[in-house]
Parts: sequence; structure tokens; C-alpha cells
Amino acid sequence: MLFELMLKTTEEASGKPKVLPLGQGWWGKGTKPMSEDDQIYPFRIQTSDEEIEDLHARIDRTRYADSLEESTFQYGFNSTYLKRVVSYWRNEFDWRKQVDVLNNYPHFKTKIEGLDVHFVHVRPPPSKNQKIIPLMLVHGWPGSFYEFYKILPLLTQNHDGFAFEVICPSIPGYGYSEAPYKKGFDSLAAARIFLTLMERLGFDKFYLQGGDWGSLITTNMAQMKPDCVKGLHVNMIMVARGFKQLLSIIIGPYLPFLVGLTREDVRRLFPFFQKNVVEILKESGYMHIQATKPDTAGCAVNDSPVGLAAYILEKFSTWTDRKYRDLADGGLERKYSLEDLLTNIMIYWTTGCITSSMRFYKENLQRDPDSREDALIGVTVPTGLAAFPGELLHTPKSWGESRYSNIYSYTYMQRGGHFAAFEEPQLLADDIVRFVKKVEKL
Repeated sequence: MLFELMLKTTEEASGKPKVLPLGQGWWGKGTKPMSEDDQIYPFRIQTSDEEIEDLHARIDRTRYADSLEESTFQYGFNSTYLKRVVSYWRNEFDWRKQVDVLNNYPHFKTKIEGLDVHFVHVRPPPSKNQKIIPLMLVHGWPGSFYEFYKILPLLTQNHDGFAFEVICPSIPGYGYSEAPYKKGFDSLAAARIFLTLMERLGFDKFYLQGGDWGSLITTNMAQMKPDCVKGLHVNMIMVARGFKQLLSIIIGPYLPFLVGLTREDVRRLFPFFQKNVVEILKESGYMHIQATKPDTAGCAVNDSPVGLAAYILEKFSTWTDRKYRDLADGGLERKYSLEDLLTNIMIYWTTGCITSSMRFYKENLQRDPDSREDALIGVTVPTGLAAFPGELLHTPKSWGESRYSNIYSYTYMQRGGHFAAFEEPQLLADDIVRFVKKVEKL
């Protein structure tokens, strides 16, 4: 709280919001060269008979553990249902076909701070008198750029005179972006790299959208270059917990209006201990492992495709709806197809990126998140917050204001969980469009 008051006083005295320093970095092998190739190159995803044969051979050698009777997904991924998923993967899933699907959109790579950074770049269909608005979408863990494939056509279509030109990068260490070779690559480094990418593409003004790690990365981008970011939209609202939040927790269930809570906030937040402590303890074991010893767990899941699938797909069950833990199939096919889920798994498997993706937790959580420099700097750009009911933690608008001082829209989404673009592309697209219309005054 003291830091917040000091920050506010400093900003008021100067008349200008504080900006997060850009910093600098080099994450490639060896020492930094005198110059770096800044060209952008087309990229196509490819596969081979050898890659597919190796996958099938490893699947065929899988040793399963028997599930406990009636354990559903309460102990993790149910191995009885896992065998069904793996049977589909081995006998029906066509990776070559999905590679063609992935290549339906244009892919590119460019070297930034020593790393080959991969991104998808989709322009809207030509239309007369149409305003083009650049928008970057940033994924999180255990997702990928593929999460956005269903929302891309919804965003690039005409919206009463404007359409989005969309850039979807892969975070370094995820998918087809090269993994850092040096320690310390966190959300601040990713934000700086993505700002460089937008500059390299010729965009001096643009919008940002993100969930999970993408929410933090895009928030950092807005803190670093607020003059370039016309608007920020996030579907996972990360804020520090302070006195205001503590007061809300104590008074909120009884007199919510006194602490800026709505009835919907009360419904989503309380009982607080059960929903925000017990549930988070149940769902955060992976985070403790990845924030401390990612290479140990990574060694196992990088070697076993079935282990990798169980490890990742369990999140697509519970983080979509916690009630799915009570189902024998984890509810996986209620919102997703096995084709889509396995395509995301294959991006991790074929690139061997699971360990480097897990390291992102260690790099970001080595320090107390509330004491990092970005936690002490507010976000002043126009902001849209989409609160999905199945998100891991609910953040009321009044809490969001402690970090985002210029909230243009706050939406209680009707349905959906953590993987918003993958699960509810139309709902998310509609909210992004409404937000941008408000900012653009369209």
C-alpha cells in the first residue's frame, strides 16, 4: 500500500505516468555479436515419416498405471480415459493433416535478442474503406498460438468499417520460437522482444490481448511503451493483493457495496477460503514444481508423449471447469475436440519445448511477484477486462483498478474458463470488438 501511495504521489508531481524501463538482453548461444540479422523470413511447419513413426513407437511402449475405482479426475488424469485418448491419437489422429491446418495461416520467423521468434501474421480480406487495426494476441502455458485459430477469422472479418490485422507470436521457449540459452528470461524480456517485433513489422500504434502468461506479457508491454499501445485487453486479470483487497474479503460478503463489489463479485468470490485457497492449492502443484525444478519434471514428460499429453490435457479439463474433476472423462470433449487438443500437444511434442516452457515459471517467480518493478508501476493505457466465470481466480473491477487505472470495459462473461480464445472464441471476439469500438469511438 505504501508503494502504491508513493508511486501515485510521484506520478502526480511529475504529471506523467511512470514507465517500465525497456532494459536489454541477449538470450542466444555464446556472446552477443556486433550485429544481428533483422530480416523477417517465411516459415512453414513440416513433419516427416520418421517423426510420426517415432511417436507411434513411443506410444506403443507406454506403461500405464491403473486408476482407482471411481476416482474420476480427482487424482489427476484418469488413466482409463487416457487410454481412449491415446487410442484415438495412435489410430485416428492425422498429424500430416493438422500440419496443413496449421499452415493455413502465414507463419514467419525473425531473430530478436539472439532468438528465432516465430509468429503468425494474418491480414484481413481486402475491403473498400475499411480501417485496419493491428492487434497482437499472446498465449500462455500450456497453450500455444494454435489457441487463436478459431478466433482469427472472427477478428479479421469486417466490423462495421474496421477489421483487425492479427499477429500471434510464440513466447520464446514455446512451440516454434527458439528457447533462451541463458538464465533470467521472464515476462519483461518477452514483452521487450514482442515490442521489437511489432516495431519491425512497421506498427507504431497497436492493440494487445492476452490470457495466462500472455496477460502479464501484454501488461508489461503497455507499461514499457504506453504511447504505442492504443489499448490492452486481458482475460486473466493479475493484480497485487493489498489492504483494499483484504478489506473487500472481510466486508464483502455482508456489505459489498461499501467495498466496490457487485452481487456477481460476491457470487464468484465467496466463500473466499474455499474458492481462493482450497481450490488454488488443489490446482497449483504444477506451479510449485515448475517454479523450482522445471528440468526434473521436464525430463520425464519430454521423453514420453503419453506422459506429456496427460500432464497438459489435465489442465484443459480442470481450468475450463473445476466441476469437470468429478467426471470420468474430465469433460474434455465438452468444449474441445480431441483433434484440437492433440494438435496443441503435438506442437509441444515435435518441438521438444515442454521443459523450456516450464522454465518460464521459475524465471518469473524467483522473486515475490508483488515486489517486481512492474508490480509497482500502474497501467495507464485504455484497458478492457474480461472476467470469465471458470477462471482460476476472480478479480473484481474494483481490484483491477489498483493496477489498471484506465478501464474502458469490464465484462462478466456469460460462460467459459481459462482458455478463453480456444473455448469461447465468439464471446471473446465480441468483447474485444466492443472494447476497441469504445476506444476508437466507432
